[in-house]
Amino acid sequence: MLNILGPQSRFCDGLSRRSFLSIGSLAMGGMGLREVLAAEAVQGNSRPNKATIMILLPGGPPHQDMVDLKPTAPSEIRGPFQPIRTNVPGIDLGETMPRTAAIMDKMAIVRSLHGGLNDHNVHINLTGWETHPQMGDSPHRPGFPLGGWPSLGAVASKIHGPIDPSLPAFISLSPPNAESTTRASLNQSGFLGIGHAGFETNRRKRDDIVYKSGVSKEQVNADAESDADITLKGISLDRLGNRKQLLKSFDRFRRDADSRGVMDGMDTITRQAFGILTSSRLANALNFRDEPAELVRRYGISDAATPVHGGPELLKQFLVATRLVEAGCRCVTLAFSQWPLERMSRGGFNWDWHKENFLNVRATVPMLDIGLSAMVEDLHARGLADDVSVVVWGEFGRTPRINANAGRDHWPNANMCIMAGGGMQTGQVVGSTNRLGEVPQDRPVHYREVFATLYHNMGIDPETLTLEDLRGRPHYVVDQRKPIGELI
Repeated sequence: MLNILGPQSRFCDGLSRRSFLSIGSLAMGGMGLREVLAAEAVQGNSRPNKATIMILLPGGPPHQDMVDLKPTAPSEIRGPFQPIRTNVPGIDLGETMPRTAAIMDKMAIVRSLHGGLNDHNVHINLTGWETHPQMGDSPHRPGFPLGGWPSLGAVASKIHGPIDPSLPAFISLSPPNAESTTRASLNQSGFLGIGHAGFETNRRKRDDIVYKSGVSKEQVNADAESDADITLKGISLDRLGNRKQLLKSFDRFRRDADSRGVMDGMDTITRQAFGILTSSRLANALNFRDEPAELVRRYGISDAATPVHGGPELLKQFLVATRLVEAGCRCVTLAFSQWPLERMSRGGFNWDWHKENFLNVRATVPMLDIGLSAMVEDLHARGLADDVSVVVWGEFGRTPRINANAGRDHWPNANMCIMAGGGMQTGQVVGSTNRLGEVPQDRPVHYREVFATLYHNMGIDPETLTLEDLRGRPHYVVDQRKPIGELI
């Protein structure tokens, strides 16, 4: 966490102790900023301008009601939804995804994803690996290296560093208390260390609280929250309603620092690091209201000042993520559901629909359809389609057979993901499942093959890259899996 002029004990120059120490050890994704800036000052920044946006659907989306419908299966399998044609002949999607269907030529669908576990944890979507320490009520899965597996964003931060030193390489848009549902943190760095963790712009629960099943909503609300990674004089970056006030805070910090002599005696690199703190680059990217009103509406973003329970509040993340990669962020992770993303037993929403699956599909998937289609079209309009990869997925699929509560249960044997951008060969489906959607039938695709594809798109060789864990032992990031040949 990085606070500027926070309410801590102060030195005589007015800077808080915490703020002074934080500024002196800046590490916003990638190396410490002094090292990054010093290296760039010497050799310039020639690293590729490639990025990934990862959209997580925690809880496990029903693939057979979205992108892999089985209209000829028995009624207890197929459900009520009808397939609709897309703009690519021979490819159908579910009726709740008409906007995605209309731009299928810009998308690719993997229908034969496999390799997951019956484990409520998006860790596999973040890292590609099944093994991990205890995470909430997601059990210990032995076989991970000391420090744990790094996420794709952390690897991109380690290998490429920031594109622009005033913007973190890896940003998490995780909403409040998300780990109650995601288990793994969307900003996790694994054995690469906190210097490569995703920079979090929203408030979130304290890191030392482990939520397990049965914890009440009241207890969650009672637990303390930490501030966002940047707070300027009480203005958090998740509250950008008053842009002028935010920019005044940046200006005031720079002016105060200069007048107090804080800048005196610092070398050029340190001055640049202070400049990052007072730059509005990140704030500008987060302020999606700068976009034309028509584009904001196209993303399905509500004008409501207060989030509506069950509403589209989290669609804001889709537009913010697009602006962040345009500004130079290498990886953005976000989790999507109805608002708020939380355990359903506590009145929240996610994709774990053991009951009323079809009512939840009708309420949630159209929102995803709007946000995803708007993002993909927007990336094309901004000229970013070849440089930014998009992947949409959850930790497992749902049972082919509908249960007695009109729900679908956990099903790790088959899953799907939706991909776009990255210069990939889109307008196609990779793989298939059998007649009932139970298991991959043609062209099984492992999670790490998807990761190999994303790394390839970012200019990282997945077959040869190794990174050292905390013991100095090298590990292949995707176990030498190859990218999906059909897409590259």
